[in-house]
Amino acid sequence: MNFLNFLNSKKIRTRLAPSPTGPLHVGTARTALFNYIFARQNNGNFILRIDDTDKERSDKRFEEDILNGLKWLGLEYDKIYRQSEREDIYKNYLKKLLDKKIAFWCYHSKEELAAEKTEQMNKKEAPRHVCNHKNIKSLNHKNKNGIIRLGGSDEKIKFNDLIRGEIEYDASLLGDIAIAKDEKTPLYNFASVIDDEEMKISHVIRGEDHIPNTPKQILIQKALKIQTPFYAHLPLILGPDKSKMSKRHGSISINEYKRMGYLAQALLNFIILLGWNPGNDKEFFEKEEMLELFSLQKIQKGGAVFNIEKLNWFNREYIKKMSMGKLSQHTMEYISSEWKAQINKDKKLWYKILELEKPRLNVLSEIKERVDFFFEKPQLSRSLLIHTFSNTSQHLDKTEKILSSIDRHSFGAENIKKALWDYAEEKGRGNVLWPFRAALTGKAKSPDPFSVAEILGKKETLKRIQHAKEIIT
Repeated sequence: MNFLNFLNSKKIRTRLAPSPTGPLHVGTARTALFNYIFARQNNGNFILRIDDTDKERSDKRFEEDILNGLKWLGLEYDKIYRQSEREDIYKNYLKKLLDKKIAFWCYHSKEELAAEKTEQMNKKEAPRHVCNHKNIKSLNHKNKNGIIRLGGSDEKIKFNDLIRGEIEYDASLLGDIAIAKDEKTPLYNFASVIDDEEMKISHVIRGEDHIPNTPKQILIQKALKIQTPFYAHLPLILGPDKSKMSKRHGSISINEYKRMGYLAQALLNFIILLGWNPGNDKEFFEKEEMLELFSLQKIQKGGAVFNIEKLNWFNREYIKKMSMGKLSQHTMEYISSEWKAQINKDKKLWYKILELEKPRLNVLSEIKERVDFFFEKPQLSRSLLIHTFSNTSQHLDKTEKILSSIDRHSFGAENIKKALWDYAEEKGRGNVLWPFRAALTGKAKSPDPFSVAEILGKKETLKRIQHAKEIIT
């Protein structure tokens, strides 16, 4: 049955199957987004399946991280399953294979298997285990010291990847596949096959690192005489140096991005373009547009490069689009209670500050370090005030005299700029405006000094200039 006919004949069901052995990262979030969109486009279901069969490494706090991350991104799933609650289902399927002698117990020790693998690698052979125990009838398959394997095959395994086209594997290179530690503890490939069948998953959309698992899963499906779903393997996400994504490239928890002050829509917009493009120059997509324009056919095969600067750009642009009310609400969690008390006394002044900083924010958490000088006296240094300019003390003195002549009721950015501009042009803008701005903010980078002075007011502005003069002399 071809792809289009399948869409018309069977309900689309996709799934995300994260392991709660670590937090939700960008790669898994992208897989969730693509599965979510594909299901919603086709009036299907998006299933969340927690792969927690590794009881030693699975942790409830990581499951919570996954759930919270998906919720924040707005990727609503239709139903959630936990593999740890499905042991009886796996046991029944394993029993069928063992009873039919299709699966068997392998009793080779870890040391024997490791030695076999080393020898094969030294001979440049594909590591695999062809077990002689499956032909020994006297061995008791209920022996709990072994591992359950599926008898190997010599056939050619072919499947049509919806992104990569036809892929073929020589099954003889896989040997006898390990499918369970015991009758209650299935391994990844076996549990995945059973769950995809039981949950009626029509499309398995996942990372290309799972391609080697696919022929193993198809062999398990054939052994159980169950239908093979469609597979689509997404390109890996790479760092800027084209190496595998890691923490140094920005591979952190999705919830950490939230804590840092990234917006969910900005992150979604960035993620959807990691391996997919609409075929034109469009870069900004609301969620509704993603649902309309996305297609598996437009996913690239090559790796997608993660660029933190691009993510920051997206986030900055989305912050610019925010209303002042929303921006105020979002930034409140990053400032102190003392600042909040001051803001509550003059909300309009806070909006002026935000308007000044809004175009410069990469992430919301930057707000504290960017606006601290409005709430606290800045720490000034002689080197910052002088920098590479000349006659700083003289210019600060003249600036103070010029600003003193402006009526406090007219002490606005435009009037301040107009009063200072001729002098700054005559003496060199950097010579005059650098120490003026540094005196007000204590920073090497900040908004223009005219706007800052307006918000601080005449009295505080002159006070800070006087303090700067004292430091220089």
